[in-house]
Amino acid sequence: MKVFRIIVAVAAVAAFAILAQTQTRPAPPPSNVAVIDSSAFSDDKAGIARVMAGMQQIEAKYQPLRAELRGMRDRLSTLRADIQKKRQVQDPKLTAQQTDEADRLEVQIKRKAEDAQAGYQRDSVAVLEPLQKDIGEAVTAYAQSRGITLLIDVNRVPVVYAAASMDITKDFIADYNRTHPAGAAPAAAPATRPAATPAKPPTRP
Repeated sequence: MKVFRIIVAVAAVAAFAILAQTQTRPAPPPSNVAVIDSSAFSDDKAGIARVMAGMQQIEAKYQPLRAELRGMRDRLSTLRADIQKKRQVQDPKLTAQQTDEADRLEVQIKRKAEDAQAGYQRDSVAVLEPLQKDIGEAVTAYAQSRGITLLIDVNRVPVVYAAASMDITKDFIADYNRTHPAGAAPAAAPATRPAATPAKPPTRP
């Protein structure tokens, strides 16, 4: 379920002052820069509890439909195999009827899967979009309270190297889980609200 992406708000509250330095003594790097990996927010074991709860809620809702689609696909596979097996020994009219039946079933599967996919994506946006906003605000507050003036999401911006001491991902997740328990997740977006596309929409079922 590593399909959730968070747009991390960057707290940039001060410009870096470049002090006069000799050519042999460059200015030292600022100490108030940190990195975070937003992909870890949806980690199954060590991620944000609210995200996991939201995704589990969606999965539970669509599990019966997913099972139904599997059953329909199995039935189609069996029907196609039976047609192929008996094609040479049975009445061509019966084969044609069976082929039509298989074709209709295939169309039903396709339409049901498309409807399920659209519904899954709408529900994912409704559940996860409020979390995206809430976590973004929490990241900003976290950075500001700790004097971080530049926070880089390594999940969105390529970073060649960052010392482990600069990574605040685990500490932020622990802080967020402590102050934002899963049982008090933000309300889902209203059903009538236009669905906004997440950074990387879920693809199931």
